[in-house]
Amino acid sequence: MTETATTTGLVPEDLVTEDLVTEIEALGAKLSEAKSSITRRFIGQETVVDLVLSAMLCGGHALLLGLPGLGKTRLVDTLSTVMGLKGARVQFTPDLMPADILGSEVLETATDGSRAFRFIEGPVFCQLLLADEINRASPRTQSALLQAMQEKSVTIAGQPHDLEAPFHVLATQNPLEQEGTYPLPEAQLDRFLVQVDVAYPDRDTERDILIATTGAMEEEAHAVFTAEELIKAQALLRKMPVGEQVVEMILDLVRACRPHEPEATPAINASVAWGPGPRAAQALMLTIRARALLDGRLAPSPEDVIAMAKPVLIHRMAMTFAARARGEDLASIIDTVAATLSENRSAA
Repeated sequence: MTETATTTGLVPEDLVTEDLVTEIEALGAKLSEAKSSITRRFIGQETVVDLVLSAMLCGGHALLLGLPGLGKTRLVDTLSTVMGLKGARVQFTPDLMPADILGSEVLETATDGSRAFRFIEGPVFCQLLLADEINRASPRTQSALLQAMQEKSVTIAGQPHDLEAPFHVLATQNPLEQEGTYPLPEAQLDRFLVQVDVAYPDRDTERDILIATTGAMEEEAHAVFTAEELIKAQALLRKMPVGEQVVEMILDLVRACRPHEPEATPAINASVAWGPGPRAAQALMLTIRARALLDGRLAPSPEDVIAMAKPVLIHRMAMTFAARARGEDLASIIDTVAATLSENRSAA
């Protein structure tokens, strides 16, 4: 089996067929319909919708950062309908216990007097879990999601329980209010494929929201996918071709963001405490395919790598204390590295 690094990227040549192209085009059209259905209830914020859909197409999870009232919960509820998934919501609070998420075993007495334990499933046994204000729960409760997010199963009383496929966690977090919260540890942050910043809408979008949501009737989303179709879409995405140039761009970007690597700039060495690991490169490899698919293209380009740099890398890096004291922020650092790489490739 041969491979080509030009037109078909790192996908085996005999797998890039007209049938594959037809499947990708059909999926692109279906995704366009899904986006149209989502925006009936979640108005504007196209970038946010694209990023969350990208995470789901890649089989991953997303962390949504934004102030209250920006529609994060509404978006997740709409996604559950449009993607045909069984949804559940957990409001994270300081007194939330792991059993409140995973479920627990209860001792039941039968009519004949015999006793036996019965497992009662928690809300994690769904396909789309909204973990609302995830940083308000204690680290013990936050860690209850780690196995579910990575292995798609949970262990209760020593017994493993598989979760229903597909399984996605969309967690929300208020980036400003930190009183009474427990910051997510790096190990859990790394489980999120992308970080999505939900900003204030512009004036025209906010006007549309006012008109659409304060009347007697509201638009309703409709189902476009089923769970089985989403699983097939996730498998198809991994068959999309990726060019050698794009792969090199991913490697250049990830390694340039790691301090003390040969590719790192003096600014990275001075400002970044630690950089993204191999999982970040894997996330970029998947999300650039999703972005191309949502844009109606058959293969990703170097521009997709630049566009996905911040959502994929920002929660997988940390600044030094001195950099924070200087008022620097990771978003600007990543944008600078990505822009420099883009300029260098254009000049080459």
